[in-house]
Amino acid sequence: MSYISFQPKDYFNTKLYTGNGSDQAISSLGFQPDWVWLKGRSFADNHVVVDAVRGTNKYLHTDNTQQEYTSTSPNENVKSFDSDGFTLGGWSAINRNTETHVSWSWRASGTSGSSNTDGSITSTVSASTTSGFSIVTWTGNSGSVGHGLGKKPAMIITKSIGATGGWYTTHKSLSAEMQDNYMFLNTSDANSTNNDIWGGEPTTSTFSVGSGLIGNTTQVAYCFTPIKGFSAMGSYTGNANADGPFIYTNGMKPALVILKNTATSDSWVMFDNKRPNPYNVIGSILQPNTNIAETANSAFNIDFVSTGFKIRGTDTAVNGNGNKIIYIAFAEEPIVSSNGVPTCAR
Repeated sequence: MSYISFQPKDYFNTKLYTGNGSDQAISSLGFQPDWVWLKGRSFADNHVVVDAVRGTNKYLHTDNTQQEYTSTSPNENVKSFDSDGFTLGGWSAINRNTETHVSWSWRASGTSGSSNTDGSITSTVSASTTSGFSIVTWTGNSGSVGHGLGKKPAMIITKSIGATGGWYTTHKSLSAEMQDNYMFLNTSDANSTNNDIWGGEPTTSTFSVGSGLIGNTTQVAYCFTPIKGFSAMGSYTGNANADGPFIYTNGMKPALVILKNTATSDSWVMFDNKRPNPYNVIGSILQPNTNIAETANSAFNIDFVSTGFKIRGTDTAVNGNGNKIIYIAFAEEPIVSSNGVPTCAR
């Protein structure tokens, strides 16, 4: 019996491409995306995120606090989300001529969202209960907001659209109660506590936002709940040893893993199965909170295997001794696929 009835690549995929400085269709994604995260690999420039709820001509940067920017130039933005990918304009941050780039794409409802009145604040939501992912926008910072997942979120990433401010992020492993804990996706800061940020514990239908969020402005949230065989959110304790912890990822072989040491001022770190080296030890990293180019460093090494990932590096960002390190991961394959055949290790 398979864990999931769909292929992970129907809801998440990583694509590598080389920029051409002009219009370019990125195809063979496998679905029409609702959230696309883009980063230049071979050069330093901002991370760029766009989504179907806000519109493809509106982007944010995970590595800074700038408010949403609306492109007025058709050559500057993601021009469209397509049935099997997306089309880029010639903006150098996402399509620099001859340079290498990476994109991570997620599918939600496949629409620009619909009104949700589950909370005290009406939200616009594009959600997939199948893959456990939703995009939520709303205006206000005191009340409850519907997220559309049908399950309690395990990770929420929030950014003000209409004002400068940090990417407030909470995760189920930060504490027994998510409501008092947050980190910033745009910084290397350790975990902080403030009961005015979230205002209450998430439920199966809503999450709460407190007065500590930036202003009474429009906000966007990317919400995740684990789906066995497709996604996993959790934590592990580092040991500072090259024979580091093994992390079981909820019945799947990872395609993308994002880590953050909650106790230190180390950067967030991203690994995926497409950037070198995609087999066995992976040491090519990007950092959501910085604009640096892709870096290969054996001190960050991890292995992707059929049941999870194994820490091989000794850097405190991935393996700080005695430190809690949170992660979110998405699947390449479930351990048992829809054809009933177990997934093989690399």
